[in-house]
Amino acid sequence: MDLVPALEEPLKKVLGPPTAKVMAEHLGLHTVGDLLHHYPRRYEERGQLTHLADLPMDEHVTVVAMVADARLHTFASSKAPRGKGQRLEVTITDGSGRLQLVFFGNGVHKPHKELLPGTRAMFAGKVSVFNRRLQLAHPAYELLRGDSEEAVETWAGALIPIYPATAKLESWKIGKAIQTVLPSAQEAVDPVPATLREGRGLVPLPEALLKIHRPHTKADIEDARSRLKWDEAFVLQVALARRRHADAQLPAVARKPKPDGLLTAFDDRLPFTLTEGQQKVSKEIFDDLATEHPMHRLLQGEVGSGKTMVALRAMLCVVDAGGQAAMLAPTEVLAQQHHRSIVEMMGELAEGGMLGGAEQATKVVVLTGSMGAAARRQALLDLVTGEAGIVIGTHALIEDKVQFHDLGLVVVDEQHRFGVEQRDALRSKGKQPPHLLVMTATPIPRTVAMTVFGDLETSVLDQLPAGRSPIASHVVPAADKPHFLARAWERVREEVGNGHQAYVVCPRIGDEEDDPKKAGKKKSPEDEAEKRPPLAVLDVADQLGKGPLQGLEVEVLHGRMHPDDKDAVMRRFAAGETDVLVATTVIEVGVNVPNATAMVIMDADRFGVSQLHQLRGRVGRGTAPGLCLLVTEMPEASAARQRLNAVAATLDGFELSRIDLEQRREGDVLGQAQSGARSSLRVLAVIEDEEIIAEARDEATALVAADPELEHLPGLRTALDALLDEEREQYLEKG
Repeated sequence: MDLVPALEEPLKKVLGPPTAKVMAEHLGLHTVGDLLHHYPRRYEERGQLTHLADLPMDEHVTVVAMVADARLHTFASSKAPRGKGQRLEVTITDGSGRLQLVFFGNGVHKPHKELLPGTRAMFAGKVSVFNRRLQLAHPAYELLRGDSEEAVETWAGALIPIYPATAKLESWKIGKAIQTVLPSAQEAVDPVPATLREGRGLVPLPEALLKIHRPHTKADIEDARSRLKWDEAFVLQVALARRRHADAQLPAVARKPKPDGLLTAFDDRLPFTLTEGQQKVSKEIFDDLATEHPMHRLLQGEVGSGKTMVALRAMLCVVDAGGQAAMLAPTEVLAQQHHRSIVEMMGELAEGGMLGGAEQATKVVVLTGSMGAAARRQALLDLVTGEAGIVIGTHALIEDKVQFHDLGLVVVDEQHRFGVEQRDALRSKGKQPPHLLVMTATPIPRTVAMTVFGDLETSVLDQLPAGRSPIASHVVPAADKPHFLARAWERVREEVGNGHQAYVVCPRIGDEEDDPKKAGKKKSPEDEAEKRPPLAVLDVADQLGKGPLQGLEVEVLHGRMHPDDKDAVMRRFAAGETDVLVATTVIEVGVNVPNATAMVIMDADRFGVSQLHQLRGRVGRGTAPGLCLLVTEMPEASAARQRLNAVAATLDGFELSRIDLEQRREGDVLGQAQSGARSSLRVLAVIEDEEIIAEARDEATALVAADPELEHLPGLRTALDALLDEEREQYLEKG
């Protein structure tokens, strides 16, 4: 087939090399199809223009307005000493406000002739401030005349599409390029099966493309958007459904617990009963483990909901069935901590092969990068012989030297810290694909889970185990109310006086070189708080020890300490020998000291919402109530303060993750999770379009079950190929 399909035609051929080059470099558009999928950001109506009153500073804007006044001034300057410099000042208005345009030098002649009072045009440029007034300097413009044939044709639609543009390519130039390729939209192959499309009342794809770029009415835009949203959700869910389907075809060893084995012995030792949630999620996991294809499950649990217990029972079930289980933790501190708490929970059941070990016992080993050679050799030996049923480790587990006797289950803690490649490398160590359980304490709204972790089934643990205490959170505005900060340190002393312990968290360690370039200019108070370097562990610990917390036992913990030192500090803190631990976010994940009841987070505005929620989960883990103080110097009206108020107002992680997403836009969330692959979501909003995503997932699952190879749906296959360009193909392969 030597004819290139119309939508795959390179833009170079259609628009000429210069324009095509700018489109490729600045907008990532290479083919006619790419350009047709570059949708307008919004639409201007002829009679009703961008409000000049609410122009954002420093942004590239496109406005439609009328020239109210134009004056040419001459002035003297170094380049034109004899008063020959020329400056054209044009004032435009749209009824809501006025804006000044400025043109200099030789650039004044054309606009001086064209921009006469009463003329209407579209203007694009970067908004700046001069003499305390907003202005556009040298904006590009396009006159809106109604006379010439082409202009009538182009501007006939009452709605003017405004495209996401760049300084190099204005919105109307993109619009003109789209007009050039729009006829090709007729040849767009529709990925959605006709029955499904008709059943949902969606317009065909060529019609949707035509309506989104040249709408005559607002209803046209609605039709087009709902169709294009559905496409995005559906094609992505088909890709994930095929992934799940392919995984379901892989063989795995079914792992069922023995009737009187290790799991039973462990359950009998438990001093408490599992929560309903833990029992329900455990059942889902055991059902998956009992099948002959690999489990792929995402376990989401609120901070402190007892995920580790659920994971441990799954690991014991696999050991019972003759396999081994590996748990991958993101940091050494966490790996050591998991190892300690698991050995503690298991008691003599963790002493396999040792005197005093129970008969069903197994061996639990830890493997990290900083272990001594002898301990490491022994751990590797225990794994390859099968002596150790459970191993807990950092990415050191992934190295080539590590071999298992029979790896049956991989548990990944805090998925967002690991690349898919790492997850995969560990999975490849099984003789057959092992079962996979991914855990996260960062609650992910259901739709994001369906979009990002769509190849995993999801279980949610949302009730806290009995005995967990509520955590009171308060914002401490250190700049507005310095006495609040003094009171915070008194509260810490009171907690210590009552026999408890406290954390103080800082954004930075403090032994970095300070950048001299950043010192200097005077800033507004908000800027001051923003620009001052974040508070550092070493400085804060020093000030507290000499000042408000004098006489208390204060220690520091951060990521650059030697692993043995970190471990020693954690042990002293856990044993209650240290009163206050001043730390970086090393403690964010999994650190469990039930006696710690207070946490003061310095410069809390420097942390993300989910991160603050994670950190706060480190207190109130015992029977005494927890207290979390969010210290900030940000002014009351700032967005950062709003964020902190939201964290202080709710302990519901799912609610907070929604707030977080709404503030960041889902592109970022998907961007992070898709390992750098560009987000393919252009019109779909993960939070608002929850129903569309859920329905698309059901339709996609049914469709793939009936026709896994999509033999009868060539259009859908083409759309999938476009979605899964190589980067994403690899990403999904590895998922």
